[in-house]
Amino acid sequence: MPASPPPPSDDARQGPRHVPVMLAEVMAALAPRDGETIVDGTFGAGGYTSAILSEPGTRVIAIDRDPNAVLDGMGLVSAMQGRLTLVEDRFSNLDTVARDLGHAAVDGVVLDIGVSSMQIDEAGRGFSFRQDGPLDMRMEGRGPSAADLVNTLGEAELSRLFWTLGEERRAGALARAIVADRAAAPFLRTRDLADLCGRVIRSKPGDIHPATRAFQALRIAVNHELDELAAALLAAERILRAGGRLVVVTFHSLEDRIVKTFLADRSRRDAGGSRHAPQAELAPATFELVHRGAVAASEAEAARNPRARSAKLRAAVRTAAPARDTGTDFLGLPALAPTAGRRR
Repeated sequence: MPASPPPPSDDARQGPRHVPVMLAEVMAALAPRDGETIVDGTFGAGGYTSAILSEPGTRVIAIDRDPNAVLDGMGLVSAMQGRLTLVEDRFSNLDTVARDLGHAAVDGVVLDIGVSSMQIDEAGRGFSFRQDGPLDMRMEGRGPSAADLVNTLGEAELSRLFWTLGEERRAGALARAIVADRAAAPFLRTRDLADLCGRVIRSKPGDIHPATRAFQALRIAVNHELDELAAALLAAERILRAGGRLVVVTFHSLEDRIVKTFLADRSRRDAGGSRHAPQAELAPATFELVHRGAVAASEAEAARNPRARSAKLRAAVRTAAPARDTGTDFLGLPALAPTAGRRR
């Protein structure tokens, strides 16, 4: 009989650090069954993976671009006795990872988009505006850091980055303040940037922290997160078998818009048309939607876990139609200057 996943530790029971968001809803949509192989493209602390493996006979290919997450997950790999393979890679490569492991198709793909609670909790990673640390934000520890962007981009580029990726209304004022202050000394610590945000961006009691949107924008740019998400959706389309399930949990509007647009395009069966304008010919739908719209976390979960308050789940089932080789232009990804880290 396959080994069962180990019980959660005391730390896992007590802290939100190990609580996977919308677990019940994810499992209902993913519906893993005996003999199936599921790709968990965002392993993190292994919350979804552990739940999937609690179903007898399931196997998981888990992926994470963060080497720390992969190292921390090796205990679970050992406990699963061959049912879990954990790979350090980007989820945009999930189809290649699966094929390299001998899987021509898989039964499910689950993605939990964005930065993990573990990464935020580690001040040394530079993701948090509430804890002082190096202004880094690199999930893999490679490439330009957040400090590199803050200290080298021009005012117009910074303003566009904060407005486009952070939806920050005071983007222009923040960019001007950064350029003025860095002339005296570069921004190297998260607290320095967070303090500047606090001076520039007005907030009232109950508002989000003034640095929230700026830090989001920098993190997305540093890690090419929207491009990675778009590529991952196409990779899931390529690797899922007919009847396979795609489940994606997002945490802000930029991510959700990409997933919504992708699934709307891939599930569309009627081009409209009328007696005056003939109906356009559409490629066969590659997905069928599980829900008509996004599913939000329950009020009870949102009260328990602040990270769940902005979470949205979208799910779809793969049809037998061939994957489309369309590229990602139809998703309307924000266009940023190359120096802001956009990767093609």
